[in-house]
Amino acid sequence: MSETETIRRIRDEASTIAVVGLSPRSERPSWGVARFLQAQGYRVIPVNPGHAGEEILGEIVYPDLSSIPDDAGVDMVDIFRRSDAVPSVVDEALTALPDLKFIWMQLGVTHRQAAEKAEAAGKIVVQDRCPKIEFPRIG
Repeated sequence: MSETETIRRIRDEASTIAVVGLSPRSERPSWGVARFLQAQGYRVIPVNPGHAGEEILGEIVYPDLSSIPDDAGVDMVDIFRRSDAVPSVVDEALTALPDLKFIWMQLGVTHRQAAEKAEAAGKIVVQDRCPKIEFPRIG
């Protein structure tokens, strides 16, 4: 599958997205991307331990992926963390999210070993891309 086909599949099949590292500050890229995703009809679940229990974009913030209820149906994780934090996020996602299909790493975020581990577990992985840029680009 080409990268464009992969992104199109994610765009069309994802419905609930956990955004790891979502900031409550509207000037931050994570907030802008999450708001874009909501405007496209996706449910966004914020994950940020520093703001757990608060609301961002009308959704309750969870401290980590493991705290999201199983029935939330998270099928994509969008990672707004440094690349060195990716392995622990991927490990937790693989363990805690029964409906997970996709792992997305934002611009500048990559981790080959974590991506390979997720792919070996049957997940589709995108690295160093932004859905706010890629979804409109593929039409």
